[in-house]
Amino acid sequence: MIKKEITKLLQKTIAKQATIEIPPNLRFGDFSTNVAIKEKLNAQEIAQKLQKYPLFEKVEVVNGFINFFLKPQYLLENLNQILKEKEKYGQSTMGKGKTIVIDYSGPNIAKPFGIGHLRSTIIGQAIYNLYKFLGYRCIGDNHLGDWGTQFGKLIYQIESEIKKGRLKIKDLNIKKLEQLYVQFHQEADKNPALNEQARQWFKKLEQGDKQAKKIWQMCRDISLKEFNRIYCMLGVKIDNTLGESFYQDKMPAVFEEMKQKGLTKQNEGAWIVEFPAKALPSLVLRKSDGATTYFLRDLATIKYRLQKWKPHIIAYEVGADQSLYLKQVFKTVEMLGWLKKNEKLVHISHGLIRSKTGKFSTRKGDTIHLEDVLQEAIERAKEIINASQTNKNLSEKEKNALAKHIGIGAVKYNDLSQHHCKDIVFDWDKILNLKGNSGPYLQYVYARCQSVLAKSTEKPKIAKIDFDKLQKIEKTLLQKLLHFSHVLEQSANSFSPNLLCNYIFDLAQSFNLFYNEVPILKANTKEQKQFRLALTVGVGQVIKNSLTILGIHAPQKM
Repeated sequence: MIKKEITKLLQKTIAKQATIEIPPNLRFGDFSTNVAIKEKLNAQEIAQKLQKYPLFEKVEVVNGFINFFLKPQYLLENLNQILKEKEKYGQSTMGKGKTIVIDYSGPNIAKPFGIGHLRSTIIGQAIYNLYKFLGYRCIGDNHLGDWGTQFGKLIYQIESEIKKGRLKIKDLNIKKLEQLYVQFHQEADKNPALNEQARQWFKKLEQGDKQAKKIWQMCRDISLKEFNRIYCMLGVKIDNTLGESFYQDKMPAVFEEMKQKGLTKQNEGAWIVEFPAKALPSLVLRKSDGATTYFLRDLATIKYRLQKWKPHIIAYEVGADQSLYLKQVFKTVEMLGWLKKNEKLVHISHGLIRSKTGKFSTRKGDTIHLEDVLQEAIERAKEIINASQTNKNLSEKEKNALAKHIGIGAVKYNDLSQHHCKDIVFDWDKILNLKGNSGPYLQYVYARCQSVLAKSTEKPKIAKIDFDKLQKIEKTLLQKLLHFSHVLEQSANSFSPNLLCNYIFDLAQSFNLFYNEVPILKANTKEQKQFRLALTVGVGQVIKNSLTILGIHAPQKM
């Protein structure tokens, strides 16, 4: 990788580690570094020493930044590499010998998949795909919310309704489970004593009561079947679905370790954890009635992951509202001394999904189910396809498949193209805009690349091309293709898929400029045509590889 080579040459020249970046404007070179500013060194002197290396056409200094212009052969060799490596182009050994566990999605059982779980699911999957592409051993874990006092409420309500003859087990489905949970709260508002009965049912569940376990398992099975159907729609596949319940028998050992190390104490019957200098609020580890808490379950989860998978990183893709809680969990793990030097815990927080008018919910204020949103996206995409003149030859089956790829891809890209920390606005006009920074736009540009290639009988080649005679936009595309590996690494290091989205949107815009300004199929010479076809292949391949990482389908026709 050229960036690594530049880093090595800088290390050899100044004996210091330098950060290599892409300049904000390509007129400042292919890569640049601010190491001279950072280390208070003579930039001109460093540039003169580096100029002797055959990698560089020139090395110049602008406002203290050292800018590197590569010799044309390296830009052309990179394009050749794309043609050879195809879907493997951009892969690296960055993650060789390293493991990352990514905790994402994590819906609560007994509730339909809400729109709120979309962000964790698709951001987490994109980060998983990205790290795997870069050579990491990736382990995805869907930490289901399938344990806790709320299940005592649900079990009580199911038992109560069966006894009253108002419910049959065979009639249970995900929506019915949600209704029963809401019903419990409505009844408990009038009769608070029901909360104690619910606590008793959860206690029975923790103690292994057969009837409680049977109802709980049934609720879990119904939920998983529903979740897997939604994951299938989204094209998401998570390696493990252990859930909180998996750690039930692993909590006592963690609780004992906390006591032995003096990290928990009793307070009014409950066991709590206090943090040094009261830097963080205290947390309940175990309730006064002996019931476990999320906190204890999450500690048991981390211990299991560290022992089972020995990861270098455990990343949690969880909402920003959990930031304080995760700081408390991570600090407790630090106090326990579980982490080795090369291991770390990371919170990849995400903001809320909002409509143009505010909170994203139904008119009644209810949660919007994700399936309803995805189905609407598919229907809206189908309308666009039917209105398009270029899709008249597609069969109904092809149109339906394309509508699914475009609609769901649009919803995903709308999320992934924005920084995960920010709240995002759900605006159908923007999401499905074929001319703006959207999933359909990128899919369209990819399909345009394939359309151009399908019309040519010439083989893409770059052998006999004079770099100096290339048009400016052709050189720009070569430079931008070179940056793909750097962007992947940057996106991974910052857990930010939006950086990859920004890159491919910029690349797609440059290709459209190239497509409109430069004749590809009607080039003046055979060599020129072959080179422009090669550029088209390169751009299409990089867009496809990027979309695949983001979990979005790249259609051949559109």
